[in-house]
This record gives sequence, structure tokens and C-alpha cells, in this order.
Amino acid sequence: MPESAALRAALAATTDDRILFDLDGIEAQYASLLAELPRVAVRFAMKACPVGEVLDLLARRGAGFDAASPREIEQAIATGVPLERIHYGNTIKSDENIAEAHRMGIRDFATDSVEDVLAIARHAPGSRVFCRLATSGEGALWGLSQKFGCSAGEAVRVLEAARDAGLVPSGLSVHVGSQQMTSQAWRSALDDLEDLLVVLDGRGIRPDRINLGGGLPALGCLDKRGRPLDPPLDKMFAVLREGMERLEARAGRALEFLMEPGRHLVADHGAIRARVSRLTSRRRPDGDVRHWLYLTCGKFNGLYEMDELQYRLEFPGHPAADTVPAVIAGPTCDSDDAYDHELGRVPVPAAVVSGDPVWVRSCGAYAVGYTTQGFNGFDPLPYTCIGGSR
Repeated sequence: MPESAALRAALAATTDDRILFDLDGIEAQYASLLAELPRVAVRFAMKACPVGEVLDLLARRGAGFDAASPREIEQAIATGVPLERIHYGNTIKSDENIAEAHRMGIRDFATDSVEDVLAIARHAPGSRVFCRLATSGEGALWGLSQKFGCSAGEAVRVLEAARDAGLVPSGLSVHVGSQQMTSQAWRSALDDLEDLLVVLDGRGIRPDRINLGGGLPALGCLDKRGRPLDPPLDKMFAVLREGMERLEARAGRALEFLMEPGRHLVADHGAIRARVSRLTSRRRPDGDVRHWLYLTCGKFNGLYEMDELQYRLEFPGHPAADTVPAVIAGPTCDSDDAYDHELGRVPVPAAVVSGDPVWVRSCGAYAVGYTTQGFNGFDPLPYTCIGGSR
């Protein structure tokens, strides 16, 4: 995977534990996405990296924001982005949150139920809504198939209720799951959207916006068995481009297309400089001996997603040869603060000692947002942004 010389230099120069974000890398990733999908308007999924410098950069480059709460909306507004480029993308909202978002000027709301539609009509009258279709989540590391989305038949009912309540049934949305690894997931979602547009047209509802959601993958992490991730990005982009043309042909009108990338823009352009706490060997009751490498960061301060992927580790000053297979664990007294329990095969230099630096690569997504406020007394990692030009 590409990693900038500037990020590596910053890691080498850093003497304390912290997260580093390469703004130039994020900017280049954003430009690359627009080159692949020039018709798509980006609404960055703020939860992936709620870092002010990152949000400011994307706002300056023309992105908008997918916000999930009034606090995220407030942070998005602080970038100076026009209000029409911010939408409330969470389908789960209290009456109070809807009213607060409307007071702040938000007029675009995601929904997936009649009950939510009626609440939007009461507390954000006249607003635009887009209905989220459920997907299977197959092929993604995180399927996201349970909590959000409705069936196509229910979507018709939801958008009819929106129209009848004085709202504008302006769009449809899908999300194929986070870190989606197949192009077929996009093809299936686009097929569902195409069929639903036909049904809605017969009911006199003509959405003019299609939100293709998130799910575009990052490249730099490993799967749970330590194998490189190899998502077919080129094929995904081709399926999306062809699908957008097909949707417009079926609709018989121009459509506005949105996407909500998060991980895809930031994951590979963030890294953590941490330290080794201890490399130990422990004999299990069955007689099996395993090595454990304990780090000064873990699930609760930077590496929350270690349940579904492995982060690439680099040990500056130690050659790649002469390694031992180890379980990687964070510093807390929580058994979930570790990965590769079953296999224990992450290669670690046998000579590492307490205090040695370790670089954790491709962890720019969710490293900040998921961090606790000091679980077990271990502080959240500070962060630094490098690069970036106005």
C-alpha cells in the first residue's frame, strides 16, 4: 500500500504515543475518488474521523458531511460548509434531536420507518427525506444489515407517508456494509434501487437523489488471518458508474448522486506511534506456549476495530528476520483488548523490549471517534496532523 514519506518521517520523529494524520494523503485520496466517480457528491461520514483539520480540508475541497447527531452537525457547520451539503444521515433520531437539527438549518434527513417520518414532519416540517433500503451486508467486514434500512415494499409506504405528511420524498439510499470486499454488493444494491424507482414512479413519487452510502474499502490492513486485503476497487467503481447510468435511464430523468465515504478516505493515511509494553511467553493449561505482545495502545485508545481486522505493525530498528508468532494485545484489563487469540501468529521481532517504538499503520479510520475517555486509566491518544495546504 502507498504510504507517504512525510508520514513515515513524522512517525520517526515522534517520541510520544500519538495518532498522526497525513492531510496531503487524505486530500489525494479524495481527488482520486472524484476522478473515479466524477458525478458523485461526497458527504464524508464524520464518524470515521471527527478531526477538525480533516473536516476543514474536505470542506475546502468541496465535500459535504453525513452527520449522525446534533453535535456532529454543529462540528460540520463549524467548517463553513453550506448547510445544503450537510444531511442528518442517522435513521434513529429522537424528537429533540430532529428539532435541534432543524433549528440549526438542516433540511435533509434519512429515514427508514413511518414513525420516524411522522416525527420529522412534526419537528422539521417541509424537510426532504431519503429512505434507506436494507442490504444483506454480505461481503463486508461489518455488514450493518440489522439496525438500519427497510424493505423495498416498506420504502414505498415510508415515502408515501412522507408525501402525505407534507415532506419532500426526495431520495433513496443504500449502504452495502463497511469495508465491503465485493463488487457484487454494489450491483445488487443498484438492481434493488432500479426496481424501486419503477414502483415509486407508478405511485407518483419521483425521487431526484440517490445516496449510494458508504462501504468503499481501505487497502492497508490485513484480514483476521493476517492476509492482505485485496478488494477489487476498479471493478467496484466500474459497477457504480454503469449503475448510475442505468438508474437515470430507468428513471428517465437526471438524478443527483451522493456517497458517504469514511474509511476509504482516511484509514490508510493515519498511523499510530506507540510503544512495546512487554513481550511475554505464557504456557496454557493444555501445555501450548504462546507469545503475547502487549502495546501501550489497544482497543480502547486507537485500535477499536481489532475484532475484524489486523493492523500492520512495524518495529523500527528491528529487522524483519528472527521473529516469533504472537498475540497482539492492548494495555487494559479487558479480554477483548487483543486480537488473534486463536492463531497467535502475528510476526513480532524476538528482540523487542519494553519501551521500543512500534508503528501501527492504516489505522486512520475510527481511531479517534471510538476512543474511550480513559478506560482503565489509560488516556486517549493525542493526535497530530501533518501536511495540508489552504
